[in-house]
Amino acid sequence: MFIQLQQGLRTSFAQQGWQLTNKRLLLPVVLFALLLTENTRELTIGVLADAFWQVAAYVAATLALFHYLTERFDKNGFFQEKLAGSNTLQVLFAAFMGALPGCGGAIVVVTQYVKGNLSFGGVVAVLTATMGDAAFLLLASKPTDGLFIIALGFGVGLVSGLLVDKIHGEDFMRPKLKQRPAQASCNKANLCNRNIIKLQGQFWQWMLLPAMTFAVLGSFQVDTDQLFGFAEGTSAGLGAAAAMIAILLWATTREVTSYESAVAEDPKANNVALFQRVAQDTNFVTSWVIAAFLMFELVVYWFDINLAALFANWAPIMPLMGVVIGLLPGCGPQILVTSLYIGGAVPMSAQVGNAISNDGDALFPAIALAPKAAVMATLYSTIPALVAAYSYFAIFE
Repeated sequence: MFIQLQQGLRTSFAQQGWQLTNKRLLLPVVLFALLLTENTRELTIGVLADAFWQVAAYVAATLALFHYLTERFDKNGFFQEKLAGSNTLQVLFAAFMGALPGCGGAIVVVTQYVKGNLSFGGVVAVLTATMGDAAFLLLASKPTDGLFIIALGFGVGLVSGLLVDKIHGEDFMRPKLKQRPAQASCNKANLCNRNIIKLQGQFWQWMLLPAMTFAVLGSFQVDTDQLFGFAEGTSAGLGAAAAMIAILLWATTREVTSYESAVAEDPKANNVALFQRVAQDTNFVTSWVIAAFLMFELVVYWFDINLAALFANWAPIMPLMGVVIGLLPGCGPQILVTSLYIGGAVPMSAQVGNAISNDGDALFPAIALAPKAAVMATLYSTIPALVAAYSYFAIFE
């Protein structure tokens, strides 16, 4: 395993000419520096271990189940066929696709709208309902909250989409299709490393069962060091090492050439193996989670600032901040918000606003294929996000 990792990384670095043009490498470089510094070593190991055992393991398991069920029940491509000529069914379908964890369902709806198979209300519904990859993180860490947010997004998306179709009609702002919807792929422009992608899949194929074993035992407050006869701190060290491998694999998979390549999922070929898809998304989520957790812990450590208490003083604007960050395209910024919510730094109202306003990676193809419709749909999804976030704030917080 480690020999393959070494060979894969060596190939990747050779292709990149050892130039720090791949900005993703900044994360592992910073982590190595923190691990080598005595004052921050213990804190960094704790963050890495917690992120791997408590987040990455559950995210990988959730993704594996999701992709397996998707493959099993969508063999005939039902979700991409033209629906019956009912706007209500189209919006219902779009809201359902948006409520599914990840960005795949939302991207399907956007491309089907451009082809003329779904209404504009469907685009509003899917962008309102989707939470992107942050849904996997929330489901893995706080499943009850995750299911609540998904159900809320579905309901708000459905109502929003139906209202928009009533106001504007199904063909509102639909562009003339002059090109086939572009599908992300690995080429010279985005410099995906297929060897590393394959290695990512192998890593999680081997690690999923032991990772879940440690994760479940940890969730039940079992001391795994004592249970397995390890020296104290061994489990944390193993988790930190595994997290560093996951980050290195993510960092060397793809070049950062644009904002999208930094904050969105890596492109995947249609025939890619299940565990390769699981690994790419898991390592992406894990890297952003570790960045968020680390920033949180380092601010507290270096400046002796209690972020949760600090944000509490700004409670009335926290829902607005969640909504505003949700307007940023891509899943990365949304994972940061969800990580802060899981860590107790931001309230549920901010998470609600962010989940409803964010469009995940689906906004990238929407902007490329139908820019005016994408902007309008995003603005429409902002209104229910503000209403839902401040309603939750007023009632429960």
